[in-house]
Amino acid sequence: MSSQLLELITQRRTQYALGRNAAIDKAATSALIKNVIKQAPSSFNSQSSRAVILYGEQSIKFWGLVKQELAKLISAEALVATSAKLDSFAAGLGTILFYEDQNVVKGLQEKFALYADNFPIWSEQSSGMAQFAVWVALREAGLGASLQHYSPVVDAAAAAEWNIPAHWRLRAQMPFGSNEAPIGEKAFIDDAERFIEAG
Repeated sequence: MSSQLLELITQRRTQYALGRNAAIDKAATSALIKNVIKQAPSSFNSQSSRAVILYGEQSIKFWGLVKQELAKLISAEALVATSAKLDSFAAGLGTILFYEDQNVVKGLQEKFALYADNFPIWSEQSSGMAQFAVWVALREAGLGASLQHYSPVVDAAAAAEWNIPAHWRLRAQMPFGSNEAPIGEKAFIDDAERFIEAG
C-alpha cells in the first residue's frame, strides 16, 4: 500500500477554523472536486452523485440560509451558539453541496428489480465515498474542510436559491478553506472492538 495515500488519509481531519488564504485558485479547486467525484465508485457505475460548488458570497449566502431556516426551528439561545459555528463555515473559500440523483436510483430499481431495495443504500454509500475522496483531495491541496449535515432543514431554501433539480437529494455539505488553526488529533477505540481476523 502506498504510504503516501495512507498519510493523506491520516491527515484528513475536521477543520472548523477556515480562511481564504489558499495557494490553489478557484478554477483548479473546481477541477479537482469534479475529477475526484467522477472517479469515485458507484453501484453499477450509476454515477448518481451530484455537486453544487459555492464560492465566496454564494457560500456565505448558503450558511445564511441555514441560519435563517434554523431560526424557525430552535430557540434564540440555541441559535446564538450555533451561529458561531455557521459563521466559521462561511469564513472559508467555499462549500460543496453533495447531492444524489434520485432519478438514477429509481431507474436502477426499475431495471434491476431484484436489487430494488438496495439501490437507495448503495446510493448513500456512493455519496459517502465521493465525500471522503473529495475531503482527502482537498487535504492534499493544502485545504481544510469538515462534513456537515443540515438536511432537510436547508434543502428547500437551497433548491430555490440555486435552481436545484427536484430529483436531486441533498446529503451533506462540506465547507472548505485554508487551515487557520492546528488540526486536533483523532482518538481511536481499541482494535479488538472493531476488527475480527480469521485465517
